[in-house]
Amino acid sequence: MIANEDMKRCPWAETHPLLTAYHDEEWGVPQYDEERLFELLILESAQAGLSWLSVLKKREGYRDAFAQFDVEKVAAFDQQKIEGLCQSPYIIQNRRKIAAAVNNARQFIAIAEKHGSFSRFLWSFVDNKPITNHWKNPSDVPASTPLSARLSGELKKRGFTFVGPIICYSYMQAVGMVNDHLIHCFCHGKSF
Repeated sequence: MIANEDMKRCPWAETHPLLTAYHDEEWGVPQYDEERLFELLILESAQAGLSWLSVLKKREGYRDAFAQFDVEKVAAFDQQKIEGLCQSPYIIQNRRKIAAAVNNARQFIAIAEKHGSFSRFLWSFVDNKPITNHWKNPSDVPASTPLSARLSGELKKRGFTFVGPIICYSYMQAVGMVNDHLIHCFCHGKSF
């Protein structure tokens, strides 16, 4: 449900319609679906050094380029496929990020096989319960936390790349492990 224009939002969500829709419908909503978790992992890694709006504008291109985020298909991408993706104007043309997405697909599968699902592994970091923060101002929201650093370390230990503490915190926000909607935002008190 998209809120009406009179409802208060986190300020970052009021600058572009794509950001508004993402904020209102996705950001901070607990996500357990493996395909969606993989999608957001790829997109958050692609964001490194860029704005989230840049990534959202290319989201459809990513869906097409990365087999609708079918982790098995992406894990099977070879060097030729990676080279082809590096030429695509529909995604961010960064060889390291594209190669990381393929590598991370393989690691994602390995974790899912070991833990029963990637979701189970991921949500264990918050004891399967979202953390709800109570920030008043955008400047209060941290870029990373000790918990995101721990998640980053665990993912890196398992062979993931482009998963530093800041990316991991953004990922935790995106998949709803952390609710960082400001207290005046209409999404802050939503129950999911």
